[in-house]
Amino acid sequence: MKGFVAVTDGDWFRFLAAQDQLDEVNFWRPGGETGFQALGLGEPLLFKLHYPDNFVVGGGFFVHFTRLPMSLAWEAFGVKNGARSFAEMRARIEHYRKIPAGREDYQIGCILLEEPFFLPRERWISAPVDFHQATQVGKIYDLATGVGHDLWQQVVGERALARHAAAERPVAVPGPVYGLAQPVRIRLGQGAFRIMITDAYGRRCSVTGEKALPALQAAHIRPLSEGGEHRLDNGLLLRADVHALFDRGYISVAPDYRVLVSPKLKDDFDNGEPYYRFNGSTITVPDRGELRPRRELLEWHSDIVFRP
Repeated sequence: MKGFVAVTDGDWFRFLAAQDQLDEVNFWRPGGETGFQALGLGEPLLFKLHYPDNFVVGGGFFVHFTRLPMSLAWEAFGVKNGARSFAEMRARIEHYRKIPAGREDYQIGCILLEEPFFLPRERWISAPVDFHQATQVGKIYDLATGVGHDLWQQVVGERALARHAAAERPVAVPGPVYGLAQPVRIRLGQGAFRIMITDAYGRRCSVTGEKALPALQAAHIRPLSEGGEHRLDNGLLLRADVHALFDRGYISVAPDYRVLVSPKLKDDFDNGEPYYRFNGSTITVPDRGELRPRRELLEWHSDIVFRP
């Protein structure tokens, strides 16, 4: 297993470390750069503060990288971006880009991390001896051997001690203590679900083909209130109005991916012409089979929610 030790903004770290029960965070890059391309799903990204605080102070587990307008990153993650407000996030991005304050909706790199952890000051770990002071972004380590192995064992130990010391506080996401050098099994949060559905569908509404990103929303086929999960095969990317009608049963998708538009749309609202043209059409689905909507979930929605 690999890990990436990333140089981390101190204000970002301190703000998030003070929050309770975070299930995910957006480790954003102001210029859209990555620098961690070798990380796989569930592998750790560790937070290292800038010099002179040359310490590894926490981390999270990688699920996805994308580039987004900063407004959408804020809508998806809010304070989990490590800022108190959108204005504060904008100011920090402009500071790192070394540009004057403006109104542009900057594209930023978004590294989505699940199950973040933040070590208390007394458990900070000295950065690896080969982590050069001039490193601007970070460095990949093999966590199974050498320096990487030693670092990971320290992280595991200090995190376990920190969790034990804070045992009276609820743990954000239950799970095992991470000891073996193998990727962690990931449970998506709401923000990661939204962004990963957006990318899985090529940033186009699966029903209408709409590409205006602010108008698109990640819809659960089976909602959380009915036992659904933040899983990519439980999601569709829909234009906001189609999403509202889908949730209320006026639009559904059959297990064979055909769009169903209810006749009750016209009965209840004396309208619906813009939607009936999609009835019987086939939705667009992701190329990768494991990302496509699960047929039994579509069957549940068309049987239970849809208004025939």
